[in-house]
Amino acid sequence: MKTSFIYKFLLPLLILSGSLGSCRKELDKTPLDQFSNESFWTSEANVMLALTGVYRGNIQMSVNPTGAEFSATDWWSYHGLLYTEFATDNAYDRRGDNSGLNTLTNGTLTATNGYLGNYWTASYARIARCNYFLENISKAALAPALTSRMIAEVRFIRACQYFYLSQFFGAVPLVKTTLTLSEANTVKKATKLEVQDFAEAEFKEVAPLLPRSGQLAGAERGRATAQASLAFLGRLCLAEEKWALAASTYKQIIDFNDNLIDPNFESLFNGTNETSKEIIFATQYQQDLAPNAMMQHNYPAKLGGFMLHCPLGSLVESYEFNDGTPFSFADPRYNAANPGENRDPRLKYTVICNGQPFKNIIYNSNPDDASSPDQLTTSKQGTRTGFALKKFNSEAFSGGDLQNSGIDLPIIRYAEVLLGYLEAKLENGEGSDQALLDATINKVRGRSGVNMPRVTELNPVALRTILRRERRNELALEGIRYWDLLRWKTIGQVLNGDFYGAAFPGAKNLRKKGTVTDPYSRWYVTSKAFRIGTDELWPVPQSEVSINPNLK
Repeated sequence: MKTSFIYKFLLPLLILSGSLGSCRKELDKTPLDQFSNESFWTSEANVMLALTGVYRGNIQMSVNPTGAEFSATDWWSYHGLLYTEFATDNAYDRRGDNSGLNTLTNGTLTATNGYLGNYWTASYARIARCNYFLENISKAALAPALTSRMIAEVRFIRACQYFYLSQFFGAVPLVKTTLTLSEANTVKKATKLEVQDFAEAEFKEVAPLLPRSGQLAGAERGRATAQASLAFLGRLCLAEEKWALAASTYKQIIDFNDNLIDPNFESLFNGTNETSKEIIFATQYQQDLAPNAMMQHNYPAKLGGFMLHCPLGSLVESYEFNDGTPFSFADPRYNAANPGENRDPRLKYTVICNGQPFKNIIYNSNPDDASSPDQLTTSKQGTRTGFALKKFNSEAFSGGDLQNSGIDLPIIRYAEVLLGYLEAKLENGEGSDQALLDATINKVRGRSGVNMPRVTELNPVALRTILRRERRNELALEGIRYWDLLRWKTIGQVLNGDFYGAAFPGAKNLRKKGTVTDPYSRWYVTSKAFRIGTDELWPVPQSEVSINPNLK
C-alpha cells in the first residue's frame, strides 16, 4: 500500500523520466511500474515528485481523460470549492433541486449524499499522503533548510484538510500517522475542538518556517507561504470566535507589506493577472498539461458551455448602487432590463445578465425567446436563473477546448484578509474608527477598477451589516459564502424560503411559484428549508459508517 500511492499519482512523471533512460542496459531491472520505498527517497528530485503528489494528487485522480472534473474532488478543486455556492443564497445548480450540493441546505440532506463521500474520501486521501511524506522524508539526504521547508508545506496542507473537516463535519478522526487497514477501519472520532486545536497549532508552528510570498521565485508560485498559513489560521480563529487572536494573525500579514489590493478586480479571475500580489494562495492549472474544465461547465450554452453555475437573484440584489446605497426595486435607478446599470461595478465582473455582451455574443436568457440556447427554462442546457457566471469565465480564452483551461483558482485573497481583520476587531469590541475602515474595507472598495464610496459608519451594529454585505459581494461565488453563513450562525434564517432569478417584466413564460406571480416579475427558481439544529454539520458518509460504526 505504501508504494501504491507513489505509483498512482506520479506514474505519468515516472514514465517520462523512465523514457529518458531507455538506452541503459536491460540487466538488473527494478520494478518498472512502481518505486520501492527504499529506492524512492534517494534524491531531491524524487522528493519533489512526492511533494507534487501531496499538492495535486486529488485533482489528478478525479478527472476524466479530457481534464474535466466530474464531481467535487476536494476543497481546492474548482468543482469542490466553487460549487458549494449552490448550497447558499448566491447560486443554483442547473441540474436541479435533487443535485448533490443543492441538497445540502434544502431540507433533504442525508448521509448517503454522494458529495459528502467525495469530500471525506479526498480529504483523508490527502491526509494519508501527508502522513506518508512526513514519515519518509528523513530518508532523503537533503539540505536541512530544504527539508524543513518541505515538512512545513506538508503540515500546512494537512492542517488545511482538518480545518475544512472540522468546519463542515465537526467531530472527525484525527489521523496523524499512516494507518494499517485494521486501524483505518476501527479509528474513532476526535471532538471538533480537538481537531480545530490541532489545526490551529500546526498553522502557528509552520508559518515561521515557510517563506513569505514576496520571497518566492517565479517557478515556486503556488507553493505554501507564511501568509497562506496565517490566512487559514485567521479563518479558523474567526470560526472559533477567538477575535483577538484572529486580529493579531491578520495583522501579521498586513505588517509583512508583501500583499496589496489589486486595482484590476476582474483580472484576478480570468487568467491575465495570476501573479498579482493580492492572490495569497491558489490552485495552479496549466493549459495542455494540467488543465481544468471550469469554462466547459460554466460558459453560456451558446458558446458550448454546460451552464451548471447559475447565480441567484438574491446575490444580484445584494450589490449596492454605485453611490453606496443599498439596492431597492423601488429605486428609480433600478433597470430590470439592465440590472448592472448604476450598480457596484463588481456586479458586472461577477455575473452576466440578460442582454449583456460576453465574448462574441449577446447573452440572451429571455424566457420568451425559444431560439436562444441560453433561454431561461426548466429543460434546456442553459441557465435556470436567467443569470450566468462571469467570474472565472475568461472572454479572452482562445484554446478552443473549454475543458483545457489553465486559469488558476484563487483560494485566499488579500481582500479577505483585510475584511477578516476588520471583522475580528469589530467583534472583539475594540471600537472602530475611520482610520481602521480606511485601512481595511475602504481599501477593498476603493480599488481603482471598482471605486465604490468610502464606508464611514462607526455604529457596530450597522457596520456589521455593511461588512457582511461587503464580504458577500467582494468574495461572491468564490466558495466562501456557505462557510460564512455557518460561522455567523445566520444560515438557518437566510436559507429558509423562496429564491428567484432575473426579472422579466411582461414575459409570457415567466415561471411562478404555484399560481403567484412575483411582484417584481422574477423567475421562481427554488425553495430552501435549512433544518436548524440538524444541517449545521454534515453527517459522516453512510459508506464510512457501514465499514466503521465508530464513525456513527
